[in-house]
Amino acid sequence: MTVLHEIRALVGAISPLDELEAAHRAECLDWLGRTEDVFRRAKPRTPSPHLVAYFLLRDPADGSVLLVDHRAAGRWLPTGGHLEPDEHPLETVRREVVEELGVPAVFPPTPGERPLFLTVTPTVGPPEDRHVDVSLWYVLAGRRDQALTPDPGEFRGVRWWTPAEVAAADPQALDPHLPRMMAKLAG
Repeated sequence: MTVLHEIRALVGAISPLDELEAAHRAECLDWLGRTEDVFRRAKPRTPSPHLVAYFLLRDPADGSVLLVDHRAAGRWLPTGGHLEPDEHPLETVRREVVEELGVPAVFPPTPGERPLFLTVTPTVGPPEDRHVDVSLWYVLAGRRDQALTPDPGEFRGVRWWTPAEVAAADPQALDPHLPRMMAKLAG
């Protein structure tokens, strides 16, 4: 099975939280059925859309999640990155967590090594850089007291957010889908 077939299977297996995620899933499956070029080839936007693997480092003790103040996006986001050509999203998560936080990927039993959430999101920034990210959201187990080595080139800051802090935050300061992901985690 090719990586693209495996990605289609991962997307097809996601159980949507709501109508928006169901629409994103349908849009993504349609796109995956029409193209073979789903990997970013040139920064920041070629081709658009392209695949991203997000991962939320989550402390099961209180449900808090690690977010990064991402320099390029100007928002607090989960960590993650673009899939390299022919890279499986799971390998992207394993590679990016080491590159961005200096720790290995530890997957909780549920949802395990499968994405929990899917979003299709136009990016922000100068018009010539804007594109669409199709993001597979994974969950990683972490702890608030865990030693991290964040990438200062990508992030202005890193902090743990409780579910209440995410809910109370200015929506413009976060990934627009983060509150829905938090609801899916809590469900």
